[in-house]
Amino acid sequence: MARDDAGGLASRPNWGSIADALTHFETAPLVIAPAAILAEIDWLQSIPKVAIEPSGWALIPLRLIVIASAAVADAIVALKADGGADDMTSVQDRLTHRFGPPVSVPIGIDPMVVTTAKDIALAERRLLRSLIKDSDGFMARHVDRRISLQISRRLADSAVTPTQITMISIAIGLCGTAFFLSPLWYWQTVGALLVLFHSIMDGCDGELARLKFQESRYGGMLDFWGDNVVHVAIFGFIAVGWTLSSGLMWPLLLGGAAAAGTLGSASFVYWQQMRLRRVSGPLFTSVSSGDDRLARLLDAASGRDFIYLLPVLALFGRSSWLLVMAALGAPLFLLFLVFQAVRAGSSRRAALAA
Repeated sequence: MARDDAGGLASRPNWGSIADALTHFETAPLVIAPAAILAEIDWLQSIPKVAIEPSGWALIPLRLIVIASAAVADAIVALKADGGADDMTSVQDRLTHRFGPPVSVPIGIDPMVVTTAKDIALAERRLLRSLIKDSDGFMARHVDRRISLQISRRLADSAVTPTQITMISIAIGLCGTAFFLSPLWYWQTVGALLVLFHSIMDGCDGELARLKFQESRYGGMLDFWGDNVVHVAIFGFIAVGWTLSSGLMWPLLLGGAAAAGTLGSASFVYWQQMRLRRVSGPLFTSVSSGDDRLARLLDAASGRDFIYLLPVLALFGRSSWLLVMAALGAPLFLLFLVFQAVRAGSSRRAALAA
């Protein structure tokens, strides 16, 4: 429904066309809202979970109407009659007459209707805040997001796609890692800053995908594995650069251990999260604290706060320290992930058996 400046409709809804379109979605609820409503993924994804009687409907006055799938056909008949309902008030009145009083939409579903110029700025801030993930690390939340959100805000009206941003981010990161072939601190610092910029840009693709409703499994996989390729390249180039400058071969073993631990953890996260198409919330149905710990560990494995250590070490010519830490920490972290997964699985089986 399109609203005019007086709060009415600039154009009348064609209920006949809507009825024809709904034949392809026989088991879906019908959602009716003003054209000026702020579309947000979180509340849109919550709509199917609204508890409504099979022949009933739910309401947030003048903002949102949800009609149960079994009642859609009868609702369309009521809304088409006598020239058709042409605003939210008349729609609510007709549905009340046809089905009786509605149930309330849960408080967690709270869409915003943009009615004034001041609302536009408020809606923009609300959209940007919704892009911050609960799983973001400290630096990602307080540094990366402050920059990436401003970039995404300006790209939202452009033709740039999230996939294009992902590819640009990966390219920047890989270019940065090549600078670690040099033993000179200033070239390594340039590389570290490029990798840091990659980390910031890495947040933009997901933000843009949510803003444009262009989230996809392919995009998520490309982003996930692209990040890990960059991380492995960091360790690989540091190891090769260290070997070239020192003539020693054992740094290559450190690079191999860091790369193996990183790819192993990435594969484990992919198997547990991406393969199960995790959308939000805990990975597993929570039956024990072990599941919560595993979910937090999986989020930590996907984090990128460690990138901020790289420019500091590079500035002092100590990038190799990161390689040593990764060679020790990455395999240990992988083993700990597996241990927690086994423990959480045992807890779930015990709870189900009880």
